[in-house]
Amino acid sequence: MKPEPTTTIDETTIGEAWIAVARRIMAAGIASTYDRLAMREILMATIIVRSPKTTDDIVERFASPERLAWMRANFGDFAAVPELGDADSYATRLRNYAGSGLDQLRWVSDRLRSDPSSRSATITTFQPLSDTAYIPCVSLLDFYLHDDALQLVVYAHSIDFGTKGYANLLELAAIQRQVAVELERTVGSLTMIVKSAHVYDSDAAYMTSVLDAVSD
Repeated sequence: MKPEPTTTIDETTIGEAWIAVARRIMAAGIASTYDRLAMREILMATIIVRSPKTTDDIVERFASPERLAWMRANFGDFAAVPELGDADSYATRLRNYAGSGLDQLRWVSDRLRSDPSSRSATITTFQPLSDTAYIPCVSLLDFYLHDDALQLVVYAHSIDFGTKGYANLLELAAIQRQVAVELERTVGSLTMIVKSAHVYDSDAAYMTSVLDAVSD
């Protein structure tokens, strides 16, 4: 059996990366379903953002403000997330892992400060004892220093690039920048490895209109 084909998107900004992966999904994605919702997906996508910033002109122009606010709250608010069956927010998973008081981002900073060559400054959002119905889309964050800059590699089992992917990338860029500031280093690249990069059929018309507008 042949392995699944892989896709690599290599762009400068988050907005450019969003448009590039969405364009690839709409043009070459295969029909599938996720939670019984029809979608198009590409499997095993690697998305590299060379200059990740916490704001982006393309995102500000075309993205949903409500989606951006929702994702910002997910990464910044310790309250449970009603839309996800009252699952823990990313803020809890990263700053108070499994209710244990462990601030994983501080742990990353401490680890890289004590050993700048470490290749195991790796944390997870997955809480296997409580994550039964909901499995966080972004599950692994791996930080390392290279060329005096903080690099971040993220693994996600699936990302919706119709209405959420750009917001995920912005919040991850904010985390990367925060850790870089604590370490007094510059920000390097942000790489997201996604098993299923998809756009739901219900968002296809919106995504097509965005792609047409960007091309004009």
